[in-house]
Amino acid sequence: MQLYYAPHTISIAVAIALEEAGLEHELVKLDFANREQTTKAYHQINPKGRVPALVVDGGILTETGALLEYIADLAPEKALRPSDPILLARMREVMFYLASTMHVNHAHKMRGARWASEPSSFKDMQRKVPETMAASCDYISQFGLRGPFVLGDTLSLADCYLYVVCTWLNGDGVKLDRFPKITAFMAAMEARDSVKAVRAKNML
Repeated sequence: MQLYYAPHTISIAVAIALEEAGLEHELVKLDFANREQTTKAYHQINPKGRVPALVVDGGILTETGALLEYIADLAPEKALRPSDPILLARMREVMFYLASTMHVNHAHKMRGARWASEPSSFKDMQRKVPETMAASCDYISQFGLRGPFVLGDTLSLADCYLYVVCTWLNGDGVKLDRFPKITAFMAAMEARDSVKAVRAKNML
């Protein structure tokens, strides 16, 4: 497998899951500063011009949630995805919220052109980011974290996803001391070998 990624992006959630699953993989780093994701060569890999993209025997897969579930399928013994239907739905509930809401809140800081054309609109979006990200932290604290991890004491795919999103909070102007449950979650994730491994590769 080849994982196309860029440091500090949501693609690192997939790298963490690959480490948790113990799956061999090759990393292919994209230089976002030089807009490598916009090149014709990369669009042959992912026409959306985004990361992550995972090259596998059956082709090329994209979208973080889909890649995480694929990894769980390849390593069922690691139990990264619960078998209980309620727990599975709760895991996906958090993952879908991160994809549809919290990641979008963050993207308004530097990707305003996706939603508007006027520079004044971009600045308004940027000013809103600390508020919307803090609101998302409130939601995650109250309803997303059921213990040290999303599902309580057991790590799941949702934790790989949530961890990376939470690494953006300081840069988004969110004071983490307001959210002790998220602070404890981040500490629990930092202690895992998977996170230590991606940190050692300067991916975070």
